[in-house]
Amino acid sequence: MNILNLLNAFWVGGLICVVGQILIDKTNLTPARILVGFLIAGMILSAVGIYPYIVDFAGAGATVPLSGFGNVIAQGVKKAVEEQGFFGIFTGALTAGSAGITAAVFFSLLASIFFRSRPK
Repeated sequence: MNILNLLNAFWVGGLICVVGQILIDKTNLTPARILVGFLIAGMILSAVGIYPYIVDFAGAGATVPLSGFGNVIAQGVKKAVEEQGFFGIFTGALTAGSAGITAAVFFSLLASIFFRSRPK
């Protein structure tokens, strides 16, 4: 890995975050709607074949933000439809995203075991 890869990941990931911050500051959209928008944008860019090029260019700068999860879902559905046909539409997203979802649930469980919330 060279410094150019790190810089590309940093500025692409930062640009995605800047877009999110502008949407928060300049629109009346709720954070949940902005997150769903990023997810759908990643799915659409993946479906038309653009997001894989962004991932090749920026690496983690494009896969870590929520738009990267949209890309994973779209690619999983595409692969499952090729392998299983119509029923792949229903299973592809869960199969492709299962590792990330499992990790999020597992680490949330660990955090809840080791840390206790307190009223402010």
